[in-house]
Amino acid sequence: MSLFATKPLERILREAEGVGEHTTLNRTLGASALVALGIGAIIGAGIFTLTGVAAGNHAGPAIVLSFILSAFGCALAGFCYSEFATMIPIAGSAYTYSYATMGEIVAWIIGWDLVLEYAVGAATVSIGWSSTLVSILHSVGINLPPQLIASPFQPVQLPSGELVHGYVNLPAVLVVAAMTWLLVTGIQESATVNNVVVVLKVAVVIIFIVVGYGYVNPTNYEPFIPVNEGPGKFGWEGILRGAGLIFFAYVGFDAVSTAAQEAKNPKRDMPIGIIGSLAVCTVLYILYSRVLTGVVNYKDLAVPAPLAVALDRIPMPWLAISMKIASLAGLTSVILVMLLGQSRVFFSMSRDGLLPGLFSKLHPNYRTPYLSNIVMAVFVGLFSAFAPVTVVGEMTSIGTLFAFVLVSIGILIMRKSHPNAERPFRTPLVPFIPILSAAVNALMMFGLGWENWMRLIVWLVIGMAIYFGYGKSHSKVQAGL
Repeated sequence: MSLFATKPLERILREAEGVGEHTTLNRTLGASALVALGIGAIIGAGIFTLTGVAAGNHAGPAIVLSFILSAFGCALAGFCYSEFATMIPIAGSAYTYSYATMGEIVAWIIGWDLVLEYAVGAATVSIGWSSTLVSILHSVGINLPPQLIASPFQPVQLPSGELVHGYVNLPAVLVVAAMTWLLVTGIQESATVNNVVVVLKVAVVIIFIVVGYGYVNPTNYEPFIPVNEGPGKFGWEGILRGAGLIFFAYVGFDAVSTAAQEAKNPKRDMPIGIIGSLAVCTVLYILYSRVLTGVVNYKDLAVPAPLAVALDRIPMPWLAISMKIASLAGLTSVILVMLLGQSRVFFSMSRDGLLPGLFSKLHPNYRTPYLSNIVMAVFVGLFSAFAPVTVVGEMTSIGTLFAFVLVSIGILIMRKSHPNAERPFRTPLVPFIPILSAAVNALMMFGLGWENWMRLIVWLVIGMAIYFGYGKSHSKVQAGL
């Protein structure tokens, strides 16, 4: 069969309904849990990890404009995701949508690309989690050995100001292991923990905005758009580069779509979860980044834990420690949601035969894809232990943007190929919105620079080798099953 053979929509919908007690995921998530799931991924990744890097290296105080541009691209893609999520309420997100619209080879490419979004994204946040923990422990007089808190390839700034190279980022590895254990024990238990953490971290953001506003130094906003110093370094080009980098912070609504097969009423709840979580977080992001760059000069923010730096500038030690602890919990939920999303994508790819069966094997008691969780924990743990935060963050962003471009194009194709299919939610102003979504997200991909394009190309070449070496010959669609 053709490499562009599509997976019939009717078959996908049958799989969404489940074909047996032991082959489908439990439907336990309502609309509020899905909104919390989205906020769990959105609030944390950008605010607690990459905002400082984007401001310090690329946009300066104009990071606010980067957030607005990213939010615009996300809102456009969110409409497209909502239509697909209600039409195809099954685990797999953009991978499943691409399989139904553009064929197997494109579905494989996007499924492999989603590893950058979720698995590498989880590694990015775990590095920020580690930096925040180090700052908390230092506040109470405990200093971990520098060799165990830093990657060999990127120095980490200790609370004392010293830059050190380590051997392995051990705290980052341990939090990945803990979140994997939680996911293996069950999605409902994971969602409950996430809901508690979401309340904590939203409170952290609001308190920081309110309290931090009183410590803003207006001179930190000058110049608002620093003079361009080279490709992607400040100026309008830096704002675009910053938007592409912090786009990683908005992947929460995409993670919601990966849990469609575990939603109680996906046709009603998925648009609420996707658009609701995006709307809440966009407002908080813009306010937060404005206060952050007012409290701390952007030149001092290029660190994995910028909130910890800002809190150290506010003369309220009790507030700093309590908020760091809450932000640590917030980062924890981001890792949880991203590992959840990755295992669900691989679950769908394995069910289609494109990956080995271990990725779709469910635990006999917990009904979770436990082997997939464990394999991904090893992969993510290695990135967490040894990779620089800037590299993994930008890899995540370009992977996410690529997925959004393909999903946007998929809406146009699906409207042509299945014009009469049931669409509980319809993307407005088609074809204008999908075309604009693809264009804006492609523009932000371009802004990430040639080095990230090269990483993406190398990653996709590795993926194609796996597809032709294993996936194509085991594909159920290719076999006519």
